[in-house]
Amino acid sequence: MGLELKRGHFQMMVKITFSIFIIIPKIGLSFAADFLGMNSSISHGETLVSSDQTFELGFFTLGNSNMSYLGIWYKFSPDTVVWVANRNNPLADHKGVLTFNNAGNLVILNRLNGVVWSSKSSRILQNPIAQLLDSGNLVLWDDFVLSSDETYSWQSFDYPSDTLLAGMKLLLNPKTGLERCLTAWKSMDDPSPGDYVHRLNYNQGLPQFETVQLNVHRKIFRTGQWNGVTFVGIPNLSSPAGVPLFVQSETEISFMFEVHDKQLFSRIKLNSLGVLQLLVNRSRTATLNVKLEFPSDPCDFYGRCGANAICRCSLCECVKGFMPKSPDKWAVGDFSSGCHRTIPTNCSKGEGFWKIEVVKLPDLLEVTLDRRMNLKECKDVCSKNCSCVAYANSDVRGGGSGCLMWFGDLIDMKALEGWNRVQSLYVRLSASELGIHTNAN
Repeated sequence: MGLELKRGHFQMMVKITFSIFIIIPKIGLSFAADFLGMNSSISHGETLVSSDQTFELGFFTLGNSNMSYLGIWYKFSPDTVVWVANRNNPLADHKGVLTFNNAGNLVILNRLNGVVWSSKSSRILQNPIAQLLDSGNLVLWDDFVLSSDETYSWQSFDYPSDTLLAGMKLLLNPKTGLERCLTAWKSMDDPSPGDYVHRLNYNQGLPQFETVQLNVHRKIFRTGQWNGVTFVGIPNLSSPAGVPLFVQSETEISFMFEVHDKQLFSRIKLNSLGVLQLLVNRSRTATLNVKLEFPSDPCDFYGRCGANAICRCSLCECVKGFMPKSPDKWAVGDFSSGCHRTIPTNCSKGEGFWKIEVVKLPDLLEVTLDRRMNLKECKDVCSKNCSCVAYANSDVRGGGSGCLMWFGDLIDMKALEGWNRVQSLYVRLSASELGIHTNAN
C-alpha cells in the first residue's frame, strides 16, 4: 500500500476504518492496519503494522522507567527500535495518544492534551493519511490532493534517530547546511540524544563521514575522504546485506544503501558508546548479528598515532624522515605525542617526495584542493611551495586526477594492506633523508 493505491479504493478503506473506530472505539487499531486516517488515533497498546509485517509503530517503554515514547521497531524483534519520535520529550506515563491536529499534522498528546511532538508538515492537509511503509518509513500525505508525482508532506526517513535503514539517507546540503545524521541514544535504556553523532563532513569539497563525541568536541572515527569510488578508510561495503549508494552534487551529498535480498534485514546503527555497526539478520529472526563495526581495532580510533605517523596492525610508526617527539612514551605504547621531522625542509636543493602506498590519507585539516591538476602538476606546485608537506590525487578514477596538498601535520593515517582504489601519499623529505634510493614520483 503506498502512493500507487487507487484513490477511490483507499478512500473506501478509510471510510470502513472510520466506521470501526466510531462503532467500536475501544478496539482501536487491534486489526493491525498500516495507516491512520483523520479523526483516528492510537494509544498505548495499539499499533500500526506495515503491510508485509516487517515493521510496527506504537508506544513503548524501556527498562524500569515509566517514560513512554512513540517509535518504530521490527515486528519480529520488538526490542529492536529503529526510530523514535519524541526522544527529546518523553511522556511521563502510558497516557499518550498519536492523532492529527487541525492542520493535518501528526501529533503526540499527553494526558492533558498537551502537544509533546509534531510532524510539522510544511502545509495544511485537508485529508491527512499517515502510513507505515514496508521500508519502515512513516509517511504523511494528503489524500484530498494526492497526485502521482506528489511527494510526501512529511516522512520519518528525513529525521533519523540512531539507525539508518535501507532507503534512508544520511545527507548534507552544501548550500543550505541542511544535515541528516545519526545521533546515538544516551544509553541502552534511554533513547534521548546522546553524546555521539555520525555525520558527513565536507571540507574542501571532499566529503567524508566522521563520528564525533559532542560533549568533548572530539573525533572518534572517520572513514577517510571520498576518492570517486569509495571512502578510503573502510572496506568495500557491497554485499548481499547492503549495496551502498553515494551521491554528490551542488545541492546534495548523501549516502544510503539498498538490500536486494528480501530474506535479509540490514541496518546501520550508532550505538550509545559511539560505535557504528552494520547489523544483519535473516528470515525474521529476533537477533541481528554485527557484520562490521567502526572503530573495530586500535588503528580505527581517530589520531591514535598523533601527527606524522601511520597506524599498522595496532602499532604506530613514524613516517620516513620523522621521529617520535617523546621516545620514552612511545617505548611504553603511548603514541599520542606523534612524530616530528628529523631534518627540517626549506625548499633546499635535492628535496623531493617519499611515496607511501595503500594508506588512508591524512585528515583534511590544512589542505587545498585543485581538481584540474594531474599528479605531475600537483608535485610541481607542491615543490615550489615551501609550506607544502605532502600531496596526493583527490580522485582515483581514470588513472588519477585532482591535487590535494597538505600544509600542516599529517593526522590519522592508517595502513590499508591489500586494498585497491586508494591513493598514494607523497611526503616532502630533505635530500639527505631521500638518499640515492629515492622513492619520489
